[in-house]
Amino acid sequence: MPQPPFICFNLSRSPNSAVFSEEIYNQKRSENKRSDYCEVNVCLNGGTCVTRVGDAPFICICADGFTGDLCNATESGPCIPNPCKNDAVCEVISSSRRGDVFSDYVCKCQPGFDGVHCQNNVNDCAPQPCQNGGTCQDLDGDYTCRCPSPYVGKRCQLRCISLLGMEGGGIAESQISASSVHYAMLGLQRWGPELARLNNKGIVNAWTAAAHDKNPWIEVNMQRKMRLTGIITQGASRMGTAEYIKAFKVLYSFDGKSYTAFRAEGQRRDKVFVGNVDNDGTKTNLFDPPIVAQYIRIVPMVCRKACTLRMELPHYARLDKQGKTNAWVPATNSQSEWLQVDLQTPKRLTGIITQGAKDFGVVQFVSAFKVAYSDDGKSWSVVKDEKTKMDKIFEGNADNNVHKRNVFDAPFYARFVRVIPWEWHERITLRLELLGCED
Repeated sequence: MPQPPFICFNLSRSPNSAVFSEEIYNQKRSENKRSDYCEVNVCLNGGTCVTRVGDAPFICICADGFTGDLCNATESGPCIPNPCKNDAVCEVISSSRRGDVFSDYVCKCQPGFDGVHCQNNVNDCAPQPCQNGGTCQDLDGDYTCRCPSPYVGKRCQLRCISLLGMEGGGIAESQISASSVHYAMLGLQRWGPELARLNNKGIVNAWTAAAHDKNPWIEVNMQRKMRLTGIITQGASRMGTAEYIKAFKVLYSFDGKSYTAFRAEGQRRDKVFVGNVDNDGTKTNLFDPPIVAQYIRIVPMVCRKACTLRMELPHYARLDKQGKTNAWVPATNSQSEWLQVDLQTPKRLTGIITQGAKDFGVVQFVSAFKVAYSDDGKSWSVVKDEKTKMDKIFEGNADNNVHKRNVFDAPFYARFVRVIPWEWHERITLRLELLGCED
């Protein structure tokens, strides 16, 4: 087997120079019968040899910090090595110099850093960027918001949840009952339980218990067993006075007769939820673990002025589907399989919740997946990772029952959405809910 050619250079003249003889190089090429000047990389210190550039037989493109025909010399200057920190760009000042700068360079800082050398990490939480009760955590050159449910997004600015129907009217008036009702204005105003809908408008716009009711409660009959993940509460203003529930308990029942008080997992005492602090703001409390029941009853413990309430119940309709056939399972286990949802009209989508299932006692779920979307069902785009710009692979489930929520870093508008299983346990098995938000 022929050996690769070797080309030697005389570096004896000085430590920062090299003698290159094109004649010697051509002679060596001829001896080895090579036709490409860069067949052997003659550039030093990681330089790249490039041919057919101008009149020169080749040139060397040097790595940072090196210069010279063969990248044999070390660069020097105010920006070499880079004195700036945190990926800042060093910029050499012209000979005219700036009157406000007393060095030969300036550092152009990345967002989130300042200082002469961009050495200071700015507190990005100082402007309080998180909305809707989100908690800000400062990072290197950035921040992250820890959002309370149902808010998501970079600044917790998006309200993302599927609602059972108190606010939208999906729950009928006949499904809402209470222990008592307050009458005002000589009986002309009735603050009944059917008014206890989140963001309800008008002069009489909420439920208020009667003043003599020492054990007030309000209840919703969902007419079938459902899995509830939390409650959103709100007070109201009556005759110019703010009224709301400061603390409450939650009871639930399957038959409307026997009730169980909600307790946090591993706790022996009934949980007392923290309620509202004013008459108009909303307060979200999560049920951990979720409640599975037909009847949900809110029992006020501490009220301001009067026990007055507007509310909504989060619920995910396509998840927790019961029965022998309760999930999608494709014919084959393959990354070419997909589950598609047609939303009928383009909608703003911000996330997805997935769930596995059991088949004859065998736990099955999708542990990783991709998401694609389309306006016409023909031309598709795959959700990308914002950092790598590659197709994003979302983390899926780890069992058959727990909800796994993933938020789209960049919300998108689409009519069609596809979930493409990428990894799975036993068989591809999926239940899902898409999240759409209001700005």
